[in-house]
Amino acid sequence: MIKTVEGDILLTKAQVIAHGVAPNDDFKHGLALSLREKWPAMYKDFRHFCQSRHPKPGTLWSWGGADSTHIINLFTQDGDISHKGCQPGPATLPHVTHCLKALRQEVEKQGFKSLALPALATGVGGLEWSKVEPLIHEYLKPLAIPVYIYATYRAGVAAHE
Repeated sequence: MIKTVEGDILLTKAQVIAHGVAPNDDFKHGLALSLREKWPAMYKDFRHFCQSRHPKPGTLWSWGGADSTHIINLFTQDGDISHKGCQPGPATLPHVTHCLKALRQEVEKQGFKSLALPALATGVGGLEWSKVEPLIHEYLKPLAIPVYIYATYRAGVAAHE
């Protein structure tokens, strides 16, 4: 079941939050910045992962915190390999497609019970929601769990999930 909601994704009751990033992203904008501020250990582990594994766009990296928090970072954007002052590149529909396929496999493999994601790749990533939303439905609708799309951000407001 996919449900579109309005609210603050940081207040979700979903077991997992997935969001789009670039390899070596500095998490300086939007949802990534909010996640960095709320879970600094996740960002530290993300930096280590990127520096040691050199992830490619179209893949993902999953993080689990001590408090049962799960964040899945989807590499929807191109990235700078310099590691210094990196500016995330644009997201692409092929990267989003590969990420969504990988996300579905990760959710099934880990047995997650619910998933929340923003209007993926439409902020810093620069894609049009009208092109991304159908991909989310195509690749995540087969999941037998609730999937909440936070299409409209409302700071401090819990969505009706």
